[in-house]
Amino acid sequence: MKFELRNVVMPLIGLNVIFFILQFLVPGLTGSFLLISNDIFTRPWIMITYMFLHSGPYHLLFNMYVLLIFGPMLEQRIGPKRFLSIYFASGIIAAFISSFFYFSALGASGAIMGMLGVLIILMPDLKLLFFFVIPMPLWVAAIAIALIDIFGIFYPTGIGNIAHLVGMATGLLYGLTLKKQRKKFEKKFASKTDLNSEDAEEYLRTGRI
Repeated sequence: MKFELRNVVMPLIGLNVIFFILQFLVPGLTGSFLLISNDIFTRPWIMITYMFLHSGPYHLLFNMYVLLIFGPMLEQRIGPKRFLSIYFASGIIAAFISSFFYFSALGASGAIMGMLGVLIILMPDLKLLFFFVIPMPLWVAAIAIALIDIFGIFYPTGIGNIAHLVGMATGLLYGLTLKKQRKKFEKKFASKTDLNSEDAEEYLRTGRI
């Protein structure tokens, strides 16, 4: 029987909540799974585990809110496997680059910014309320977020601004790759009059972008 992923956003949110609870119940858990720059080569798994840790309830709530609102949109658009790929790739790349600038880090922000980066390319005109107040398309909000993070690099507040920017950049590049694949797909199938089972499989894999 073939196993098929159907929904990964809610399990990701659940894991983040479980880990947050365990941070309070299990002494030393945060320190063991935290991203520590000097340890990324001796304990490379911390570039994944740090994504499931948060510094406090507001940190967790904000990240999970963004994941809940935008995650299902992207997952429906590109499929759960590709969603997981960009989510973890963004988080890992953000962790690696951040290790050159921060002694330690935690949180799902880099991975979530990667998710948003893909959405910016695939759904740039998606309307949202920036800071829950100002209506604007996603691409404009992305510029505002990037400027805030750039400002934060020069005037640090304890937020991993570099991780945010790296995560978003990773998502943008992946989004451009998917868009390019879509154009190739449309060009290839434009001249076809009959589709076989292989064509149908390719449509499910590529055409849904």
